[in-house]
Amino acid sequence: MGQAWGFSRHGGPEVQEFFDRPDPAPGRGEVLIRVDVAGVNPLDHLLRAGLVPGLDGGRPFPRVLGVEAAGTVLALGEGVDGLEVGDAVFGLALTGGGTYAETTVLSAQNTARTPVGLSATVAATLPVAGTTAVDALDQLDLPAGATVLVNGVGGGVGLAVARLAAGRELRVIGTGSTAKRESAEAVGVRFIDYTAEDVVAAARELVPHGVDGIVDLVGGTSLRAVAPLAGDPRNVIAVGDVSVPDLGGRLVERRIDREDLERSARLALDGVLTPVITTVHPLSDAPAALATVENGHSSGKVVIKVA
Repeated sequence: MGQAWGFSRHGGPEVQEFFDRPDPAPGRGEVLIRVDVAGVNPLDHLLRAGLVPGLDGGRPFPRVLGVEAAGTVLALGEGVDGLEVGDAVFGLALTGGGTYAETTVLSAQNTARTPVGLSATVAATLPVAGTTAVDALDQLDLPAGATVLVNGVGGGVGLAVARLAAGRELRVIGTGSTAKRESAEAVGVRFIDYTAEDVVAAARELVPHGVDGIVDLVGGTSLRAVAPLAGDPRNVIAVGDVSVPDLGGRLVERRIDREDLERSARLALDGVLTPVITTVHPLSDAPAALATVENGHSSGKVVIKVA
């Protein structure tokens, strides 16, 4: 039996609980891992609330929270190629296995070996934030010297986008709250505090002719306010707001396959995609870890050290 933290039904934080469970058996196309580190993401509380039914895996309650992890392979399900028992790996639990636990199952096609020299802590941040940054900037495909606006730069994904954009020699402008300024400016972002100034006016002051591309992590009215700053509306890439085509923009095209994960890991090893990890919690403190992300108070990436 191993400990896990999850939820007994859909709802808010009140449905969360610790519980013991046997090691899950890997199904076809899955790998069982011992979890060393789990990443914490906004997607986690959205799944708990029942807002993303397509990703819950249909498993019975209680369900384990979390979608990304790094650890060691303990067993392989049928049809798994390219991975072996004992491999250090990182990846996604997209079949409802959950990662805030001592053991879990990951989807093999969304799992890669952790390269030598890359810590489990860093690897656990890459399946969501790292690959999102790679996919969004690949889709924009801006040349060196171009300017990209990251709307909502202060979180784990936003800072990953900013780091990677700087590595591609792009000028980066980012929006966020006052508490996010320090972490954003530390990675070279020209920061606009939406709580203290008009975002569009401040951006126009920095780049009178607008920006070459936008990566939006906020959506809603904030996206609609900044979208006209892009010279070409197709260069507005939204990570979460599915209504972005109404503005002429595009939703990010996610790959998150093994090749995408391996590429993110190489970029992290090279220092181009090094995550900004602000807090490391033990599994016993998982409620506080998720609360920090759910309340929007994290400036960077929050992880749970399980092993």
